[in-house]
Amino acid sequence: MEKKKKKTDIYKGFEQGPIRPPSEASSLLIRLTRNCPWNRCTFCKVYKKRQFSLRSVENVIKDIDFLQGYIERIRQIVKPGEYADHKAINTLYNSFEEKDRVAFNAAMSWYASGMKSIFLQDANSLIMKPDDLVFVLEYIKKCFPDVDRITSYARSHTIVRIKQDDLKRIANAGLNRIHVGMESGSDIVLKKIRKGATKESHIRAGLKVKDAGMELSEYVIPGLGGIDYSIEHAMETALALNSINPDFIRIRTLAVTNGTALAEATKKGDFQKPNDTMMAKELRLFIESLDGIDSYIKSDHILNLFETVNGKMPEDKEKMIGIIDQFFELEPEKRILYQIGRRMGFFRGPDEMDDSPYLEKVKQACELYGVTPENVDFVIDDLMKRFV
Repeated sequence: MEKKKKKTDIYKGFEQGPIRPPSEASSLLIRLTRNCPWNRCTFCKVYKKRQFSLRSVENVIKDIDFLQGYIERIRQIVKPGEYADHKAINTLYNSFEEKDRVAFNAAMSWYASGMKSIFLQDANSLIMKPDDLVFVLEYIKKCFPDVDRITSYARSHTIVRIKQDDLKRIANAGLNRIHVGMESGSDIVLKKIRKGATKESHIRAGLKVKDAGMELSEYVIPGLGGIDYSIEHAMETALALNSINPDFIRIRTLAVTNGTALAEATKKGDFQKPNDTMMAKELRLFIESLDGIDSYIKSDHILNLFETVNGKMPEDKEKMIGIIDQFFELEPEKRILYQIGRRMGFFRGPDEMDDSPYLEKVKQACELYGVTPENVDFVIDDLMKRFV
């Protein structure tokens, strides 16, 4: 039988993937892999119907060379902090023999942001062979020696399979922060959402990352256990994080988006998404259950009901719980105004309502769209889908 020929990774120009963490908004995006090698999580639609592939080291290096060439010329024309008008930018771009608009725009944006961080795409860069990843990281540091931070997404399942010596080599080569989608610490919930990980593997992976000397961001999704497993989800996730003590715990409130397996389960009645009030109680229980860690809690996404629930454990724990309690202290009418105003981007926390110049706009929007206590949860669900 004739062996199948291995597909070659043909270079078709500079590439960028579809997403990056909000905390990497100022980072240069360098694509090492395409899409997600797992791609089965019931709540996620980002990479669905897209095939996973590794980019060749050669093509990744071509991307980096493109970026470095553009930045060297940009540096000569545009001084830090100075404004470059549209005409000057087009003249600069047209002066290059090899042109790639995506790469040029990425270089311009990164230069304007100060060129301090790089994010490796897509969903799991650590699936690359360690030697290849180390080579790419060392090349990045050679081209951009002033970069402070290089980060990537990674799956716990992948991390636990990497030899610790290799993980330390990767860290020493420059990868100094890993973003892991824990989502939940409950084995029941993890199985239901087809995460391909267990509580034990999440803990092992997190401890390995920290032992390698890298910063660790763990993402959790309030609401992912549904109504049935809300308490289990909150408490088991907190227990897993207590065992890891990550540098950052990042909150991403559940939004059930069309086209996902979770949306189908919701339609069939197999999954019931908690409403805002339920998820606020779940979040309170989760934070209350965190113990013995010094992680930073980050609520850095518009999906979250409370953007101001930010702080360092343990000293800010009571302050964060207090913000959630302010929500429960609101009268029913004001609670609805807060929920809508928050998802419209007008409020960050309950304490901002009374002094907000946008309160009247929120009232008008609620009247215009007929928002009532009976339909507010449906309105909120529709608003949240816009941000996923």
